[in-house]
Amino acid sequence: MSVELILWLFSFASVMVLIGLTAYQAISLIFNMILLQLICLSDLEYDYINPYDSSSRINAVVIIEYALQGALCASFLLTLHWFPFLIMAPVTYYHVKLYMARKHLVDVTEIFRQLNGEKKYRMIKLAFYFCLFIITIYRLVMTAVMLFIDEDTNLVETSTI
Repeated sequence: MSVELILWLFSFASVMVLIGLTAYQAISLIFNMILLQLICLSDLEYDYINPYDSSSRINAVVIIEYALQGALCASFLLTLHWFPFLIMAPVTYYHVKLYMARKHLVDVTEIFRQLNGEKKYRMIKLAFYFCLFIITIYRLVMTAVMLFIDEDTNLVETSTI
């Protein structure tokens, strides 16, 4: 199996997890995690959940999200895939900047004041991850097809008399 195909499979899985972590951060698997952060913030806005529960659900996976996104960006850099790396580098820098300034967690006492901003931030991040998902799917399919075409070509060349 090609290293590039493995990279795009890893990228596909990582982007799916990033979408899940961005969307909803406490339920079970990826499918159930699709809109958690936004759901938590909406539930908080309509007073269905208290601020402590909402903050703890969102904060539970922020570090995981940042680490996975950074690892994905680093893997694109190390494998010399410049386009995905250049797309992800500003977001990785922003995550590192938030982490270093200790502004990456949602504060329980400030959550109502930051509610609209947090919802917009999460919506933009979700749209970014969906765009990255489209790019990843395209590259994964393109790499798999090219790998199979190359194998068929090599098979035909070696079996000719």
